[in-house]
Amino acid sequence: QVQLVESGGGLVQPGGSLRLSCAASGSIRRFNLMGWYRQAPGKQRELVAIMISDGSTNSADSVKGRFTISRDSPKNMVYLQMNSLKPEDTAVYYCNAALYGVGQPQIYWGQGTQVTVSS
Repeated sequence: QVQLVESGGGLVQPGGSLRLSCAASGSIRRFNLMGWYRQAPGKQRELVAIMISDGSTNSADSVKGRFTISRDSPKNMVYLQMNSLKPEDTAVYYCNAALYGVGQPQIYWGQGTQVTVSS
């Protein structure tokens, strides 16, 4: 059973920074995709940033140039460095992992970590 545990959320002022961490049970090298999503109150969950197994990344236009996804494979960790935070970044942030193979893809989620950007 795959477990993803996020940490690093909290309250930060506009313009500040936070680094979210996602600890996976077992090797993250097995996943085809790992990423971060977020869900603000009253809104649908949306993609923030993803990393493919070859190390390539992509992110939402709203966070480009401010957020960076990275990984530490030996530690089975994925990170989201968030800089120049804005109030509209306030949301619960979820770590996600996906395995693609024969049949339905296997999708895993963490429990989420709250990020609040406010003065």
